[in-house]
Amino acid sequence: MNIEHHQVVSREEWLAARREHLAHEKAFTRERDKLSAERRALPWVKIDKPYRFQGLHGELSLADLFGGRSQLIIYHFMFGPGWTEGCQGCSFLSDHIDGANQHLAHHDVAVVAVSRAPFAEFQPFKRRMGWAFDWVSSHGCDFNYDFGVSFKTEDTAAGIATYNYEKTDTTEGELPGLSVFYRNEAGDIFHTYSTYARGLDILVGTYNYLDLTPKGRNEDEIMDWVRHHDKYEEAKPRGCCHS
Repeated sequence: MNIEHHQVVSREEWLAARREHLAHEKAFTRERDKLSAERRALPWVKIDKPYRFQGLHGELSLADLFGGRSQLIIYHFMFGPGWTEGCQGCSFLSDHIDGANQHLAHHDVAVVAVSRAPFAEFQPFKRRMGWAFDWVSSHGCDFNYDFGVSFKTEDTAAGIATYNYEKTDTTEGELPGLSVFYRNEAGDIFHTYSTYARGLDILVGTYNYLDLTPKGRNEDEIMDWVRHHDKYEEAKPRGCCHS
């Protein structure tokens, strides 16, 4: 669609088109509600493996990451051993966590980022980005491999590596994802859901804003315009009303 030659109509014609589109939006909302209910109804898998993580105050279990809550969302942040910066896409998504977490933390949900790099290696980057959310290391345990976001070279070479529930020949050692867990009153932990790739779009509030605009996401490849938030060039004012 050429935005410079977009169709222009009368207010009455616009209202008719908008009401037709509203019907489609409402149908989509109902379908999304059904999909969310279907997601909640998925069966669970009990976690028996003793995963260990490293945090600010030392070693942590998976149970510790819940912080006393019954629900845990883990964002699998792409930051491998030896890296000096986190993935731009993961950083873009993570810029949205702290705002939501002000509310989630009071609604029985813990949100924690997990990366495979040793804990000390991503602390300078976290400080640089100004994030407050909990971010721990899974270095030395199988967590990232078991949840399909880190890949061993030999597995890729053997054709047994999987990402987003299908075989992958990725040459990336790390990819993004999100996993959800539930802890019952007896202390048992269950894996309830994981999503990857475009399934993570729902976490990126910026995209929801862009999807409302005439140019939309305006990208040739997903997130090709995204930078770490301290690397954008300052936009030149364009008809700005502020002095």
